[in-house]
Amino acid sequence: MAQLEEVTIDQYKHLVSERALTGETMLLNMGPQHPSTHGVLRLLLELDGEVVVNCVPDIGFLHTGVEKNMEAKTYQKAEVMTDRLDYMNTMGNNLAYVMAVEKLVDLDVPPRAQALRVILVELQRIASHLVWLGTSGLDLAAMSMFLFCFREREQILDIFELVSGQRMMTTYIRPGGVWRDVPVEFETAVRDFIKIFPKRIDEYEKLLTKNPLFVDRMVDIGYLSKETALSYGVTGPTLRASGVNWDLRKARPYCGYEQYDFEVPVLHEGDTYARYLVRIEELRQSLRIVEQALNKLPMGPVRSDNRKFVPPPRSEIGVSMEALIHHFKLWTEGFQAPKASIYSAIESPRGELGVLLEGDGGPKPMRVHMRTPSFDNLAVLPEIVKGTLVADLVAILASIDIVLGDIDR
Repeated sequence: MAQLEEVTIDQYKHLVSERALTGETMLLNMGPQHPSTHGVLRLLLELDGEVVVNCVPDIGFLHTGVEKNMEAKTYQKAEVMTDRLDYMNTMGNNLAYVMAVEKLVDLDVPPRAQALRVILVELQRIASHLVWLGTSGLDLAAMSMFLFCFREREQILDIFELVSGQRMMTTYIRPGGVWRDVPVEFETAVRDFIKIFPKRIDEYEKLLTKNPLFVDRMVDIGYLSKETALSYGVTGPTLRASGVNWDLRKARPYCGYEQYDFEVPVLHEGDTYARYLVRIEELRQSLRIVEQALNKLPMGPVRSDNRKFVPPPRSEIGVSMEALIHHFKLWTEGFQAPKASIYSAIESPRGELGVLLEGDGGPKPMRVHMRTPSFDNLAVLPEIVKGTLVADLVAILASIDIVLGDIDR
């Protein structure tokens, strides 16, 4: 059986292989509405019976033009659009963009705000992994996992609502710090979660890690070598499950990550099961970081006092005409950013999330571009599904943990 050469999506639309014409293989659409495609993703499959011969991801069904829309807004107003990219990592999206703005204009961030950022983005990482774990279990008929994971995710979303007023699209992290200080109930809510969550992770593992049905569907399935992963620019847990120890929190620390004690889970098997184990351990490590940051949470301001880029506290607006004028001008006209180009990146739940930001001296960015991990991670899918069964494709796709809002921009 001769292997077909790899072709582009456009070629697939206009050409049908000779084997397909003679009935030797079948061309099949999976998605974009299929419940197991984790978003509006279309997969063009060529099958030989139940074996995948070729797979071509077809993206773009969720395209919103976010990057170009951000270029039409001031630096502050553009931030609200970042929440809508990877909607499983809204706090992280805010942080990546805000760090780019701060780097562009050389804006300081108080220590308390840095610690709050770490707590919230690590809670966001846990929430994202819980959605991944629950939906992946659902794909493999483990419905209890979905219910259990969303039970814990609700607690995290309650914390987000407590600090920002929103459960998902928070826009809480702002240039120069955060929107406002956390309420007095915040520490208790986070500590309650820290207390119960280790036992919950143990429950997840009792249900899945040594479950023979789950292991049979995961071990030695969807193998991704270290060399292939690096050549495609794969990052995050998918890369670390293939033996590459690369995590921006350790390699290029930001937000004070160098002061926290945590491990980067790395496995060398490179299969779907390894990607599961890496994320399970990341749940524990993120919890360690949250607890450390909460224990050493410093007192002090949560926003920079650089009034050129940061609006005055709301309490001053009612008693100071200068503060009111400054607030009005900052939100209507924006601030001037230098003519420069910078790149800033964080470690999102899916890998390296980078922001290329270019200013032209005005109040609006001339260029905004996101380096999103889901795009590169999805690109490797055709390499790791060839020769697998269609039933395995569902588990493999789930294991790379893509979010289509992260891809279609």
